Amino acid sequence: MLYFSCVSEKADCGAASRVVATTPRRFVIAGWTGRDAVAIEHHIEELAALGVPRPSSVPLYYRGGPNLLSQVHDQQVVGADSSGEAEPVLFFAEGEWWLTVGSDHTDRTVESYSVAASKQMCPKPVASAAWRWKDIADHQDEIQLESSILEGDKWVPYQRGTLASIRPLQSLRDGIFGIGSEDVDGYFLFCGTLAAIPNAEGRGIRPAGEMQIALRDPRTKRSIEHRYSVEVLPVIA
Repeated sequence: MLYFSCVSEKADCGAASRVVATTPRRFVIAGWTGRDAVAIEHHIEELAALGVPRPSSVPLYYRGGPNLLSQVHDQQVVGADSSGEAEPVLFFAEGEWWLTVGSDHTDRTVESYSVAASKQMCPKPVASAAWRWKDIADHQDEIQLESSILEGDKWVPYQRGTLASIRPLQSLRDGIFGIGSEDVDGYFLFCGTLAAIPNAEGRGIRPAGEMQIALRDPRTKRSIEHRYSVEVLPVIA
């Protein structure tokens, strides 16, 4: 069961005790979801540099085990070649759609030969707060998506942009779950990400021991934030 604090401008959601709870039943990760063809190609090339094959079409929908979704702050992965990506996350609970932020933490070694398999290799952190989708759908392009990683002893920007760079979230949702679907309680959709900001050595996608992810709404001045750490477990032959 996952629990989300309700964050909304609506009066009926103003109480601190308002919590949305749901048991994930279906989990899908949308890939290659950018609106800008040039930006998509940049991300494809960014991953190709790591050995990841080009996608067969865009967007693509990858299935994931619902058990991968996690709200704990301490995560464990096998091997040192994994990294996260901040993503807007749509989910359905208590009769309506909600928006939160998650990290598509991925094993980059496995990704080099199977993107689908790599999606199953790591937990997928998600925040513990959410916004009503209907409250922000009309200004979704203004929502800011960002992440930072801990490198050495400093937090450095890792991703920065707005949802205007990603296809409209409802189109991604309807592209996999269908329009007017009734039995979608517990459905989760990771909706795509932004390119990583290269460091001084020119590396974009790279591992880090800690990551912060966030959605920010400039209209309401509200934010959803989540921070998690990664413990690397040894690869035993």
